[in-house]
Amino acid sequence: MKERKPKNIFVQGPIAASFIADSIEKHKSKMDIGGHSIFLGQVRADKIEGKEVSCIEYTTYEEMALEKMHAIREDIFSKYDLTCMHVYHSLGKVAAGEISLFVFTSSVHRKAAIDACEETVERIKAELPVWGKELFSDESYHWKVNQ
Repeated sequence: MKERKPKNIFVQGPIAASFIADSIEKHKSKMDIGGHSIFLGQVRADKIEGKEVSCIEYTTYEEMALEKMHAIREDIFSKYDLTCMHVYHSLGKVAAGEISLFVFTSSVHRKAAIDACEETVERIKAELPVWGKELFSDESYHWKVNQ
């Protein structure tokens, strides 16, 4: 297995649809890929105690989170026959309806891409030290336990 270096996964604000489309478009030149799997995490306008969430403000300890994501990435690559994996997570404010998490896995065969994508998302949610503060339109807030 090729040694991989930690990658910066963080994006300030929401992840733009054009960024996602460009990421997909770049893969058309990789002729050994037979399947992709994509997960997009979107901020919901949840109702909490009668108030509607207008956005989530994401924070992290970046160095710790990047080290953890690198470990998750290495584990996933050792378990699944992937061609590539891309993960992007928002920091800062992301409004309801906008994308805050983008996971994109590719493989020669679809099953590896699908299974790796699902496991990566679940591990990010369980292990990555990223916190979300749900903000309401009246400027009050609620801490979100996991993303």
